[in-house]
Amino acid sequence: MRVLIATDAWRPQINGVVRSLERMIRAAPDFGATAAALTPDGFRQIAMPSYPDIRLALATRRALAQRIAEFGPDHIHIATEGPIGWLTRAVCLAQKRPFTTSYHTRFPQYVAARWPIPESWSYRLLRRFHGPAAAVMVSTATVEEELRGHGFEKLVRWGRGVDLDLFHPRPHSVLDLPRPIFLSVGRVAVEKNLEAFLSLRLPGSKVVVGDGPARADLQRAFPDAHFLGVKEGEELAAIYASSDVFVFPSLTDTFGIVLLEAAASGLPVAAFPVQGPRDVFAGSGAAVLGEDLRNAAMQALRIAPETAMELAARHSWASSAAQFYGHIRRVAREAGYLPREQPAAPAASGFTAFASGRGAEGRAPRRLPA
Repeated sequence: MRVLIATDAWRPQINGVVRSLERMIRAAPDFGATAAALTPDGFRQIAMPSYPDIRLALATRRALAQRIAEFGPDHIHIATEGPIGWLTRAVCLAQKRPFTTSYHTRFPQYVAARWPIPESWSYRLLRRFHGPAAAVMVSTATVEEELRGHGFEKLVRWGRGVDLDLFHPRPHSVLDLPRPIFLSVGRVAVEKNLEAFLSLRLPGSKVVVGDGPARADLQRAFPDAHFLGVKEGEELAAIYASSDVFVFPSLTDTFGIVLLEAAASGLPVAAFPVQGPRDVFAGSGAAVLGEDLRNAAMQALRIAPETAMELAARHSWASSAAQFYGHIRRVAREAGYLPREQPAAPAASGFTAFASGRGAEGRAPRRLPA
């Protein structure tokens, strides 16, 4: 079965959406599939207003249709609501081709944080986008309940995972800073509410890993905090393992893969009692959730690393991929699309694919020849 994942979020962006999609593409051979990503790569691009790190494709429906035809997918999954997503949706509707979508980001809240646009307007636009999908994949029960309350239908669950081979405790610290070390990892942008973390009166050190449009302003406002920039792989895992508490100040994330990465590294978590943290840590004892984030961070210091690790061990990328491809196969079967079971083939020009097999874990994506 050939699966095409259309996404506006892709490298060089580093975020939970990109990580999740990369994992699904790597896992495709384990589920009898060949998968590739249709991304802004190969199209002219412009910077997203107020967010220059995100590039938006200047593509046409005809160009997207040609790319889709080149790959010849049995199923199309649309992961984001940007230009690539909307154009791919238009092609699918014109060709009467069934497709699935996923809801990764609380878009209405993100928009409202930047511009005076009512959330109800954004939800109306999102209902239009996701409405024709055969299934809309969401990460947690809370997100599902929220979207149902806004009139969304055909919602199915697609959880997230963590790489336990990479994220785990380590015997030596790579951070030579006063302790305790309070860490936050993620996009440095207004919607992540990092100011709520950086303004806390905490002992020891505050460390931020990541980059984004708010970084320069936050560094000027909080000169005592340590901004380390973007980190990946072993370097990122070592920073997690060298810290004492993971502080997650976001009020809008639908899940937060970084929460699982922290827990797998033995880090207790401090967060507000909102969806995302509430869904991930319910009943685990691995986090302190409270409106007083400082108190939560201090209380989290008492949590044993083993408690956090036990929580992370219940989340695997294999089970996440099983849900993802299970939904896709059901939709393809109900639509009468018979999967073409065949060996993995090189993706056509304009697609990004991954080396498959057990040796591919953690590698960067590579462009395959036409």
